[in-house]
Amino acid sequence: MKYTQLGRTGLKVSRLVLGTMNFGPQTDEADSHAIMDAALAAGINYFDTANVYGWGEDKGRTESIIGTWFAKGGERRDKVVLATKVYGNMGADGEAWPNHDKLSAVNIRRAVEASLKRLQTDYIDVYQFHHIDRSTPFEEIWQAVDVLIQQGKILYVGSSNFPGYKIAQANEIAARRGGTIGLVSEQCLYNLAERRAEMEVIPAAQEYGLGVIPWSPLHGGLLGGVIKKEVTGGRRASGRAADTLADPTARAQIQAYEDLLDKHGIEPGEAALAWLLTRPGITGPIVGPRTAGQLESALRAAELELSDELLTGLDEIFPGPGPSPEAFAW
Repeated sequence: MKYTQLGRTGLKVSRLVLGTMNFGPQTDEADSHAIMDAALAAGINYFDTANVYGWGEDKGRTESIIGTWFAKGGERRDKVVLATKVYGNMGADGEAWPNHDKLSAVNIRRAVEASLKRLQTDYIDVYQFHHIDRSTPFEEIWQAVDVLIQQGKILYVGSSNFPGYKIAQANEIAARRGGTIGLVSEQCLYNLAERRAEMEVIPAAQEYGLGVIPWSPLHGGLLGGVIKKEVTGGRRASGRAADTLADPTARAQIQAYEDLLDKHGIEPGEAALAWLLTRPGITGPIVGPRTAGQLESALRAAELELSDELLTGLDEIFPGPGPSPEAFAW
């Protein structure tokens, strides 16, 4: 496993990030523990979760599964760079009591304490804002963060789903306050089929020294060989992938993608992950395996070298927006 610094920090993290969103809803506790053991054995040290994972009445379940895994000992907690998130409504019925969601100082404090309890740990390495909060000023957010850092409950702070201007605003306010390192990472939707992050988010992250952690690297399964799986009787497309394939033009694009990779003898899902590892500013994509086999595929992708010819072919099928701001300015 290769490692890199997380943005401008001294923290070393693996080039693959273990996403845990499936732990609980789709993968039971025993299998989730086995996947985490296998990931750690393979050298993946960056684990990502969120307080809302588990969803519905089971919100918090994913953090609890990670917590019982940490409780097994064997230096599990010491070896893992643990990232979780705050923002979402934690009410099982979908109704948030006032101040029980988003990024007010009171909710950040409450959410950290609840996550620490579920995770069975006394600190979180990277505490991430799951979304922007249009109602809470960053001065308040950073004040709450400073207290938690001083208490040793969190070490670094990251963002998720932030636009470029909010990354800039957050870090400029942090710099003016002094003593606050500001955002060190950004999780964003980014993959071959969805490259809008190249317009503003990734340039802002690079300018301010944030590591970029792409989520949904296979775009909801669309880049994982979905057409081939349909033909061979495998798992059918659903959600975002199914909606996209309903468009004949988009389906032809995905078919061209799969044909190109078949020509090069590379599995589509592995190529999509490997492509992200070639992109400037990318720390590592989040892989969210439901099974041990899916984890093994992701690990192969981390060692895959894509030829210049293949990279050119991928750009032709999925052209990016081009450099910013020229792509939209002139």
